[in-house]
Amino acid sequence: MKKEEMKSTGLAARRGVLVLIVIAVLAFTGCFGRIAYLTIVKGNEYREKAEAQQLSDTTISAARGTIYDANGNVLAQSASVWLCYINPSKVTEKNRTKVLNVLSDALDLDVVDLARRIDQNASYGYLKIKGEIEYQDKTDLIAAVRENKLTDVIFVDPDTKRYYPNSSLASTLIGFTGTDGNGLYGLEYLYDQTLTGTNGRIITAKDSYQLELDNAYEVAYEARQGNSLVLTVNNEIQTILENALETALADTKARNVYGIVMDTKTGAILAMANLPDYDLNDPFNVLYPQLTDYFRMNGTDSEKEDPVAAARVEQWKNKSIADFYYPGSVFKVFLVSGAYEEGVIDETTTYDCVGTINIADRTIKDFNPTGHGIETPRTLLVNSCNTFAVTVGRMMGQELYFKYFQAFGFTERTGVDLPGEGNPVVGVTYHDPAVSFTLSDLASSSFGQSINVTPLQIVTAVSAIGNGGKLMQPYVVAKILDSEGNPISVTQPTVKRQVISPSTASTVASWMEDVVKDGTGKNAYVAGYHVAGKTGTSEKIGSKDNTYIGSFAGFAPLSDPRISVVVIIDEPQGANYSGGVIAAPVAGEIIEKTLTYLGVEPAYEDGEFAVKTAPVPSVTGMSVEEAKAALEAEGYDYTVRVIGEGSTVVSQVPNARIITPVNGVVVLYTQNNIEKETSVVPDFTGLTVSQANRAAIGAGINIRISGSASQESTVVAYKQDIAEGETVESGSVVTVSFRTTSGVHD
Repeated sequence: MKKEEMKSTGLAARRGVLVLIVIAVLAFTGCFGRIAYLTIVKGNEYREKAEAQQLSDTTISAARGTIYDANGNVLAQSASVWLCYINPSKVTEKNRTKVLNVLSDALDLDVVDLARRIDQNASYGYLKIKGEIEYQDKTDLIAAVRENKLTDVIFVDPDTKRYYPNSSLASTLIGFTGTDGNGLYGLEYLYDQTLTGTNGRIITAKDSYQLELDNAYEVAYEARQGNSLVLTVNNEIQTILENALETALADTKARNVYGIVMDTKTGAILAMANLPDYDLNDPFNVLYPQLTDYFRMNGTDSEKEDPVAAARVEQWKNKSIADFYYPGSVFKVFLVSGAYEEGVIDETTTYDCVGTINIADRTIKDFNPTGHGIETPRTLLVNSCNTFAVTVGRMMGQELYFKYFQAFGFTERTGVDLPGEGNPVVGVTYHDPAVSFTLSDLASSSFGQSINVTPLQIVTAVSAIGNGGKLMQPYVVAKILDSEGNPISVTQPTVKRQVISPSTASTVASWMEDVVKDGTGKNAYVAGYHVAGKTGTSEKIGSKDNTYIGSFAGFAPLSDPRISVVVIIDEPQGANYSGGVIAAPVAGEIIEKTLTYLGVEPAYEDGEFAVKTAPVPSVTGMSVEEAKAALEAEGYDYTVRVIGEGSTVVSQVPNARIITPVNGVVVLYTQNNIEKETSVVPDFTGLTVSQANRAAIGAGINIRISGSASQESTVVAYKQDIAEGETVESGSVVTVSFRTTSGVHD
């Protein structure tokens, strides 16, 4: 019995040991499984968490690439600023007041809001306080941090900020970046990936209190700057364009004004602007209060609720490529080009204009109600005859008309390298015979009234007439440079297609010059530069009131076109709203100043001597007799005035190389430190060219004539660059602009 009990006890013990072994094996298996899970499956995750606790990883912001104009002038660049952050877990009851005071004083922050943010992030090791801190604020902050012994709580790191040195210049073209540094509009948006650099990192070891350890591990990865853009846009030409548009906006009180200057041969955009615009350094501020007023009075319900927000979006839009408008009579040059190319008309084609024409139960009128009489294709353009244009359109028919409408690029985007280009839509912006194109549609389309185009489409199409018939691909970015300034890519001019033959282009271009010399475009006349162009006036169909668009498009010089220009004035106020009156003078000013800047020598005709200009010779150091001889050497008719008792010229007004009328006034001084002779600028407003010349000579100053130089009595001065009554040195040059309101209403 005892033996059996012992046997039973031994068996139980063995079973217990076995159970313990099994339990141990299962426990160890579980432990090993858990270890395997943590090391293999979750290893990377926990490793990253451990490293995050043991390492400080600081991002070094990369500088965004620079945007340059065609001459290497900076349009947009990243400037050095600083970023302030704190370790909220190191803010204690003991140092809390110091932290709040240092940050609020140095960075001009609200204490209550700052305290709330710190409390909400108290368990974290990082909280951004403020970015884009300028140098002086950074210096003051660091000094306060050290003085209050907060170097383990408040930190300052290098950062970058986008800066636009020219403020609003080319703003709608360049665009801007957001607070995160990403491009939001314009080139900044479209080329965001190209311009964005690669951020750097500094990784250092830290202890459990988030403090960097002495002689600790550190790895640094340098930030790499983004690529840069070199534009076709020229700062000087952009300034010329914007100054002219700014004056037009003020003079006409228009809703918008647009303008583009393009290289006629290549399609490179030299300048592009629309006003109202905005300051790139402060894009959320509405620069033009009248824009907000417009939406407050005329906007949709939602726009009236927040007119400032609506005005912001409006000012950011690049309307030169995004907005469609009725081109009006500017379109006649494309109609005539297609008809001439196809042999539908030639130089001998005639038409008897009686002032009206009936088409499909509609009566279409010319501006001249009595008609123009017998006309040719040349006078169709010169007089801007609607009824002849309708007749030419009917002679072509819908299919042939549409062929050239399409060929000149009006059914497609131009493909310019800018975001937001408007997309033509059949049945909305144009008529397609394959869908719907009635005789009434054809009639109104023939003089540009029922079709919609963008300003960029127009200047690209008119360039095709100026360059021998080639439709070019417009472009803004000339080159992309790497961070070392080496070219990565260079844009080459691209011919999209040959629209018309060189001979057709030459003929139509010569007729366009006659428009400016003798027709509705005479206010765009520039002596010596042979401008070819066309005016347009269109009614905004569907608008609440009778509102109009006045425009001009053309190129110069005729013999070798360098630039093409379009100017559009949207909803001008007042009695003068036609393109010939309000847009043509603006275009003429832009053309004159741009070609002068480009160094294009004017080629004067015999009848243009009264407005001929030339750089005045340098006569300083010569005797008075030698100086007079030098001034007369080129056959110029200067009136020379000598001031002083000396025999040698010590100074002159105008200074050497100043562009001066060749029949103007030159004042020679023969003594140093002598009092300068002065003149009072007359009021030239309303004077004819000859009257203004006599008034200028009588006042002892020079006038440089801008705009029409015709001797007709209807051509009168309407503005001057130095105001009436101003005192200037005798011999100074005042630019006086002339125009007519007679025979230019189109």
